[in-house]
Amino acid sequence: MFSIAGTPIPYQPQRPARPLPIVIVGAGGIVGDAHLPAYRKAGFEVVGITNRTRARAEKLAAEWGIPHVYDSVAEAVAYAPADAVYDVTIMPEQFVATLEQLPDGAAVLIQKPMGDYFWQSQQILEVCRRKHLVAAINCQLRFAPYVAAARHMLAQGLIGELYDLEVRVTLETPWELFPHVMVHPRLEIQYHSIHYIDLIRSFLGEPQRVMAKTLKHPAKALSSSRSTILFDYGDTLHAVINTNHDHSFGPHNQESFIKWEGTKGAIKARMGLLMDYPHGVPDKFEYCLVREGEAPSWHTVELEGSWFPDAFMGTMGSLMQFKNGEIDVLPTSVEDVIKTMAVVEAAYAASDGAPGAAGAAAATTLEKR
Repeated sequence: MFSIAGTPIPYQPQRPARPLPIVIVGAGGIVGDAHLPAYRKAGFEVVGITNRTRARAEKLAAEWGIPHVYDSVAEAVAYAPADAVYDVTIMPEQFVATLEQLPDGAAVLIQKPMGDYFWQSQQILEVCRRKHLVAAINCQLRFAPYVAAARHMLAQGLIGELYDLEVRVTLETPWELFPHVMVHPRLEIQYHSIHYIDLIRSFLGEPQRVMAKTLKHPAKALSSSRSTILFDYGDTLHAVINTNHDHSFGPHNQESFIKWEGTKGAIKARMGLLMDYPHGVPDKFEYCLVREGEAPSWHTVELEGSWFPDAFMGTMGSLMQFKNGEIDVLPTSVEDVIKTMAVVEAAYAASDGAPGAAGAAAATTLEKR
């Protein structure tokens, strides 16, 4: 926590009063890079893990002291504690079949994206509703320390009325580190800019329409590596995402930031993780408050933690809190994130030349169900 003019700004993820045991389904790179470091830092107990290739699960179990390795989801469920939280980290096309095997009413954290296409998102939502799963999607950027700090500053009115929200990423992304993802026909928006779409929705709600274009690089086989997404929130509120993963000209002009501008001030947060990935550079959190008769002055605050792994404590922790009845709203529930997926679909429709309002209309339809 830090303070601005006597106003406390908490930004660390809240932890459950009663942590629940975790069973992990999947043993991909993100599990070792973010999930397990986050859970150890938070003091969460991982009691078991399963993966289609058992050797990968055994490797992670040995590295992180996980006591049980299971041969299948069915075996994991059979031996899991009754109050276990299932952390599902497999590819989206396997979600529905896996969710069908979980106990009715179980808590489950599902890796983003919530399906590769909107029809898959709807299938995932349907099975979660039918089985009464307490289900959340791992849209963890919402819980990054710099995002949480900005959210509290906005809630306290410190920068006034928000009128501009921008995400800009200009860097070289080593897609080869994600071999199963880099071949995807919907690479950039579906697997990267989705973070920022979800982030913008978490601050601004549902857009009236979406304008977007996602593009290829002329010398690369990737389906897409640059995107511009513009959200329509009326006549005064500007929200835009600009990503360029092809900036292979050294670090000098690379950028990776979120910027909030309001009538009384502004906030800028550097997402250091994405620069020189996977090594990253330090995050940076700055703010400027407008005071009458004074020249604008920016201040830097050193925040503890970062997107990886700290934000992953937030998604899992909030799910445990909700399951325990400690909070009334599950921030990244499937009921909420289905609307993010609708906006993703709208962005692809707009990029292909179709009306970009399709996703927002789908989200409105889901709200009425």
